[in-house]
Amino acid sequence: MQIAWSPQSLRDLRAIRDYIAKDSEQYADLTIARIFSAVERLLHFPQSGRIVPERDDPEIREVIVGRFRVVYRFRGAAIEVATVFRASREFPEKF
Repeated sequence: MQIAWSPQSLRDLRAIRDYIAKDSEQYADLTIARIFSAVERLLHFPQSGRIVPERDDPEIREVIVGRFRVVYRFRGAAIEVATVFRASREFPEKF
């Protein structure tokens, strides 16, 4: 199994890092590192994320990392990270 980052998820990470870095470069880097670490754990435990309640589809799951929801789905032998967003926001219509 491998991890694939969608273009949207990479844009999300860049925006999250840039926003946090306005106050603290160190905390911004730490937040992104925690997100990457949580996603890497999925290589060993791909079903460990919960099913996204807004979708109720066992193929669309998420892990919570601090204040962020990391949404992923299974694409054959890959785990595709679809989007990353602040948990206080509504689930995106498209991802």
